[in-house]
Amino acid sequence: MTIIKIFDTTLRDGEQSPGASMNVDEKIQVAKQLVRLGVDIIEAGFPFASQGDFEAVKRIANEVKGVVIAALARAKEEDIKIAYEAIKDAPMRRIHTFHSTSDIHLKYQFRVSRDEALRRSVEMVKLARSLAEDIEFSPMDATRTEVPYLLEVIDAVIEAGAGTVNIPDTVGYTTPIEFGNLIKIIKEKIGNRATISVHCHNDLGLATANSLAAIINGAGQVECTINSIGERAGNCAMEEVVMALKTRRDFFNADTNINTKEIIRTSRLITRITGMAVQPNKAIVGANAFAHESGIHQDGLLKEKMTYEIIRPEDIGLQKTELVLGKHSGRHAFKARLQELGYDLNQEEIDTAFKKFKHLADQKKYIFDEDIETIISEEVSKTPGIYSLVDLLVASGVNLKPAAALKLKVGDNIVEKMEHGDGPVDAVYRAIAKITNTKSSLLKFEVKSITGGTDALGEVMVTLEEGGKTVRGSGADTDIIVAAAKAYINALNRLAVKQKQTKADTGGDTI
Repeated sequence: MTIIKIFDTTLRDGEQSPGASMNVDEKIQVAKQLVRLGVDIIEAGFPFASQGDFEAVKRIANEVKGVVIAALARAKEEDIKIAYEAIKDAPMRRIHTFHSTSDIHLKYQFRVSRDEALRRSVEMVKLARSLAEDIEFSPMDATRTEVPYLLEVIDAVIEAGAGTVNIPDTVGYTTPIEFGNLIKIIKEKIGNRATISVHCHNDLGLATANSLAAIINGAGQVECTINSIGERAGNCAMEEVVMALKTRRDFFNADTNINTKEIIRTSRLITRITGMAVQPNKAIVGANAFAHESGIHQDGLLKEKMTYEIIRPEDIGLQKTELVLGKHSGRHAFKARLQELGYDLNQEEIDTAFKKFKHLADQKKYIFDEDIETIISEEVSKTPGIYSLVDLLVASGVNLKPAAALKLKVGDNIVEKMEHGDGPVDAVYRAIAKITNTKSSLLKFEVKSITGGTDALGEVMVTLEEGGKTVRGSGADTDIIVAAAKAYINALNRLAVKQKQTKADTGGDTI
């Protein structure tokens, strides 16, 4: 049985999804959950991209243990040195450097010859190897690179010190049969001198299929993201590759070190932090993945679940909703439940979360694990900012024009405003916009129920755009209007933070 390494790039390539930026505390939260999930390598970010990215990678390297921490760097001296500075304190660290190899990229983007690209790649791998023992190299746009030249580059970087060679399908161009054949050719060329990794994009919906074809033909590492997030159509979905290998061990003769019972929790965490909802029919983690409406299917399931389910819901951590706590529960029980759910919070975070829990318990008859996870996600990943909701009163009716009276804390001041609108949410948003003087445009407004019932905790996610910057915000409350207000305010705070950040021009950071 071959064990395939899982290289998670949710915090790097996944964060490159428009609007999916995470603050440092959110990245730490995700990284710690990825450790619980059991990934082998976490690509924590691209340190040269910005000071904020550097600080995030450095904190992850210092605070997250039990996993290899990788930093991405272009094949440039300054990139590699900064990447090393960010991860040097990690007990297990990797520098991941890359350079394009396809003629399309070399001619139109880099404007260098094949010989120059090869020289740069080898020199920068040698530099990286002088700083760290674990080096990975990616020939960007490998699947549109002529095979003889690709093999020449791969052979040269291995000789220079790369222990892993990653073959990226950067633009999602390849197909399973041809990609499998390419990996087979590379495997025959390099043998066991280096691990073959694959990084597949989903532009044609083939990222998972291509990654599995690569495994069959000798790949020992798969680069992927949770929920398939990433640039354009996203990356290979970790949960799909992992469960395909687990479910069809008889075919692949391969498995991973992933604790599959953490898959659903990880998926939901990424959804809450990024605001990017999972489509209902998404494989493994979609809301309908284990839902059955057909009478024939229901009949079969009642007799034997294996008739229509090839994966047990319990195997990915999806169990029947469990009643755990209520308004009479004390702080000790709440803390114990947090530990059972895998959260490691400091006392201040626990105290704040407990207050929110008690407030929610006064509004709901039953508190479910999903409610607690939402509370914790809001507390740990909240974006610091100048705006916070103090009070909200909404009036609406058949013959009454919707109105909202809002109290908002702006810095150290409390500002009040009343506005009318086409609906209660519109009235609230008009009031917020007037107080904050925002020029942002609302691109998307999404509502979902965290649990069932009329007292369910509702979650609202919004997408705002201003000055070419796009952000997502989220808010949760049993009152959906309050949740909508929190989401809008959260997005405005994220926008304020983003507008203050000055990023270095990196010339692109994709592979």
